[in-house]
Amino acid sequence: MEAAGLVLDAFVRVRDMVQAAVKDLSPEELLAPPKPHISWLVWHLSRVQDANFSGLMERPQLWITAGRHARFNMPSDAKDYGSGHRHTRAQVEAFTVTDKPLLLDYLEAVFAQTKSYLATVSNADLNRVLNEPQYDPLPTLSIRLASVINCNTRHAGQIEYLRGMIKNGGWFPRESSRV
Repeated sequence: MEAAGLVLDAFVRVRDMVQAAVKDLSPEELLAPPKPHISWLVWHLSRVQDANFSGLMERPQLWITAGRHARFNMPSDAKDYGSGHRHTRAQVEAFTVTDKPLLLDYLEAVFAQTKSYLATVSNADLNRVLNEPQYDPLPTLSIRLASVINCNTRHAGQIEYLRGMIKNGGWFPRESSRV
């Protein structure tokens, strides 16, 4: 397996975790405390992946080009994805999207973009230094991919944990068919 296949597997797992966690949640459960709530976490996870992979592909984010920002009733600001936990409590409270198909359609579109990009990545590409002068030292593609995996996996786990708290009063892992 090429390294990009391993990275893709991580993103498949994130997508699958999120889809399974929200499949039977009610609108009220998507917004249930504590904050940030599940709905915001699904949005944020998708936005982080969209922003990063759109940047790697050197093209505008799906958030903007596909008009998703309007469907979420949010501004088209490419930098607004709650990065670095910059969203305030008020911004998280104001995020009241309970439309699961909307949330999951965005996640799926972002995943398709990620998959498309990773199909072009070779092992040699992973050492490519990215032109991101805001960082010192400059990151490599492998560093960027690891960062997005870390963020997405952390938030997918938070979504699963919150689901357990909401549905069962605690987190109880379910049997999984994956190793």
